Amino acid sequence: MLTFARTSRKIRISGKIRISGKRAGKAAGLVAISSVALAGAGCTGIPDGTEPVSGFELNRYLGQWYEIARLDHSFERDLDCVTASYSLRDDGGVRVINRGYNLAEQEWNEAEGRAYFIDDENIGRLKVSFFGPFYGGYNVLELDDDYQWALVSGPNRDYLWILSRTPVMESAMEERLRQRAAELNFPTDELIDVVQDQTCPER
Repeated sequence: MLTFARTSRKIRISGKIRISGKRAGKAAGLVAISSVALAGAGCTGIPDGTEPVSGFELNRYLGQWYEIARLDHSFERDLDCVTASYSLRDDGGVRVINRGYNLAEQEWNEAEGRAYFIDDENIGRLKVSFFGPFYGGYNVLELDDDYQWALVSGPNRDYLWILSRTPVMESAMEERLRQRAAELNFPTDELIDVVQDQTCPER
């Protein structure tokens, strides 16, 4: 999933990608491809007719999030047990660690990047990069008052994630977020569920 980090309106990319086993080269290539694809898909844009949340508090957004459902893409294909972890850096930015597990090949995939706010830091609209100069939009469209769940899009309606602080989300809450996404004209019939159960190895 897309993730972010702020550092004085300027950003550097660590470019770190860790993949266990024989798929390291392939996975690194997929990160590059996904970054280029996002750049061509509208860069740091936001889907027409949607708005990012206001009153966004970065400190409350930090920590670990679990991916509950997503619109699938090459850079996450075949990955379950997906998490995104955010922590503050000494330079004022946010370190981002994305991890996912390929259940069939029994391999972890991990990528590290940084990003920053596009405009006001109190607005949930950011841009992110895991590879070179290529950026993609990260738009928080819905956010729980207690920061327990979030609905996040990329630069257009091809990218959507339902995130939770816990591996399992109440079905009623997930359905509510799916309905909200449908109201915003996302192709919710294409959302895939992400495995977050006992089949995931210890994190």
